[in-house]
Amino acid sequence: MGVNKNYEWPDNYGNPDWFIEDRYGLFLHFGLFSAAARHEWVMTLEQIGTEGYQKYFDYFNPDLFDAKSWARSAKKAGFKYAVLTAKHHEGFALWDTKLSDYKITNTAFGRDLVGEYIEAFRAEGLKVGLYFSLIDWKHPDFLVDGYHPERNNEEYIQNHPGNMDEYTKFMHGQVRELLSGYGKIDYLWFDFSYANRDWGDSVGKGKEDWKSEELESMILSLQPDIILNDRLDLGRGVGTPEQYQRNTRMEKGKKQLVWEACQTLNGSWGYDRDNLDWKTPEMVTKLLIDTVSKGGNMLLNIGPNARGEWDSKTNEIINQVGEWMRLHQESVYGCGASEFFAPADARFTQKGNHLYLHLFSWPYRTLLVPKLGGKVLYARLLNDSSEIKYIQEEGLSEKRKSHKDLNAEVTEIHIKDKFEDHSLMVTLPVQRPDVIVPVIEFILKD
Repeated sequence: MGVNKNYEWPDNYGNPDWFIEDRYGLFLHFGLFSAAARHEWVMTLEQIGTEGYQKYFDYFNPDLFDAKSWARSAKKAGFKYAVLTAKHHEGFALWDTKLSDYKITNTAFGRDLVGEYIEAFRAEGLKVGLYFSLIDWKHPDFLVDGYHPERNNEEYIQNHPGNMDEYTKFMHGQVRELLSGYGKIDYLWFDFSYANRDWGDSVGKGKEDWKSEELESMILSLQPDIILNDRLDLGRGVGTPEQYQRNTRMEKGKKQLVWEACQTLNGSWGYDRDNLDWKTPEMVTKLLIDTVSKGGNMLLNIGPNARGEWDSKTNEIINQVGEWMRLHQESVYGCGASEFFAPADARFTQKGNHLYLHLFSWPYRTLLVPKLGGKVLYARLLNDSSEIKYIQEEGLSEKRKSHKDLNAEVTEIHIKDKFEDHSLMVTLPVQRPDVIVPVIEFILKD
């Protein structure tokens, strides 16, 4: 089956239809930084050199890690796919790489965490993704630049002149390992290119440094069905805006782009014990709805702690969102943007002739939906499937006669004014449904 022709997508990449259908993904940031517990960029934010960072390797032991528990929790929370940091910028590998000793199988943990993750998440029916950092602050051949933790250490810079050709061979080799040893990988998430950065004494790195064309070709030869994100500096793949919400869809010409909004639960991607800037379940739910209403996915990040567990606040948030998803998943999975305009403080998603109105605030009794008059067959609340009454421009006089239970008398002139723009007048109960965001499903005429 070919890719939906409404989407701009590389012909040689795998088919992203599953990705567009799933809409809700889980990002898992886990590594040595989880032990530092103060941001996944702690190595460079605090300019900790490789010697100073060694203690996290020496004492790393996620003894409570249970891949099956992670997978069950992810599925229950409503996630359809996941992306795990196989290797972050610190250079530490969560699999048994043959190309480096800086790997999880050489810690007290002693097991291949990537392999266990893949097996467990596949068993739960979730699509499997891996994050791989193009940056590696541990590798001696990686050229020091303005992001490097040793950027102000003249002795390190003199003793490690770097060789990007050698580093790139190593980096490509690790990618080859990940794509050769675990069966089908659905999604490879790279991080990141920054060729436009210039610190004066150093510049950033991009496609020429990574040999991105060669890397992409190798990836597709190993995994022809895989999808890639857009951070190889090649101008293609899944768009990945992070930590902000777009005002509009992502489009190129008249075609939609495949994209996902990447959001954290608090102010950090990795486990940060003292960061209490938590998003509420309501905020997370609204971010998800807003993203899908603009034709995108949401990749929601959590940072497991150094023992390999999800903390209680993380579980509380994702489980409350998961309960909302249990009742309202039809308005998310397989849905996208609608051509109808939602009323103020509301969002539309649509799938075929099913139109879903998400009410971020609950109006009093009457809601006017523009341009929807004459197009609706049936309306109901999604959480309990209870009917919602409405008046549309067809047969207004008869409809009005059957709605004498309305508190206010509506005059024929008033009705005519309301329906000049072919609006739909919806009658709501005064009491708001006890869910994070109420959703009205409109079944439209063909």
